[in-house]
Amino acid sequence: MKIAIATINKPSLESAKKLLPVLKNHECTVFNKSEEADGFVIFNKVDDIMPTAWAEFDAIIFIMATGAVIRKIAPHLKDKATDPAVIIMTLDLKRIIPLLSGHLGGANELAVEISNTLPECVNFVTTASDQIKVLAFDMFAKKMGYKISNLKSLAEVANRIINQEIVQVVSYPPTIKELKAFEGYKDGSIKFVSPDKMEDFDVEIPTVYIVPQRIATQSMQIHPSEICLGLGMNRGTSKEEIDSSVKRFCFEQGLDLEFVTCLASFNAKSDEVGLLEYSKMSKKELKFFDETQINALEENFSPSQATKFFNIKGVSEPASLLASKNKTLFLSKRIYGNVTIAASF
Repeated sequence: MKIAIATINKPSLESAKKLLPVLKNHECTVFNKSEEADGFVIFNKVDDIMPTAWAEFDAIIFIMATGAVIRKIAPHLKDKATDPAVIIMTLDLKRIIPLLSGHLGGANELAVEISNTLPECVNFVTTASDQIKVLAFDMFAKKMGYKISNLKSLAEVANRIINQEIVQVVSYPPTIKELKAFEGYKDGSIKFVSPDKMEDFDVEIPTVYIVPQRIATQSMQIHPSEICLGLGMNRGTSKEEIDSSVKRFCFEQGLDLEFVTCLASFNAKSDEVGLLEYSKMSKKELKFFDETQINALEENFSPSQATKFFNIKGVSEPASLLASKNKTLFLSKRIYGNVTIAASF
């Protein structure tokens, strides 16, 4: 992390110097009122350094009074998704408080790292889910590298988990398995619903959707990344048509194009100029699979002309499935002119 350490007098500066070895794996800058050197920056008032510290650092450690810190950070607060981690420490480095952005900003994790290294340092974590060790959906998303939508809805589901009330999760088997293995998960706390069995969905239970696509709902959503698109196309299809089709597919299906990490197709398409040029233009990895690999899959795919011409089960659907990390086909093929597209994760 890139960390700013804010001090206001000589005792707090000396404390910061003692703290630096503990943070040797991070990039630290000490803001102080008397020393200027590599990693040390002089300032006159705390207000002067706040815009820089807030915008350019992942975390700010204040070695000063809590009340003063609250007054200084108040004008800069935006939201938990973008605010930096804020930590307060006492002069003797024996007390640490992760004050702001405990989960997504990493304040709680950084406080644990510091308190576990410094002798006699007591960590005052105030986040309820951390104190009673229950599942935190925002931490799950962060550690898995997933993106969050409708973060404001987190409070409702977090409070239900804390109060030992049921929360509903709509997701696919691989992601459900990941969630069940995550720290704080307890059997019976979540009702799981598969997207292909939405008849089991209960509209009365607050819900978290853990799916690659964005859903038209105000409920909290967590989006797994590493989406793989399977592509089939007629001979001679241009890179422009493929590009247009992919963008339309992602728009219509609520996918972030930036989360598409790979493209896949049948090896008979390996000399398709438009596909090769599109892969190069989009800077996305392109994988090809042969007849044996495709026909070895046991899934039932949509009817395909590839069965007639190449004696294979399909192109876009099986190729995307084979190339994906979780082997989950979540969007069957769509046809856009000369291009067919399916998505797996």
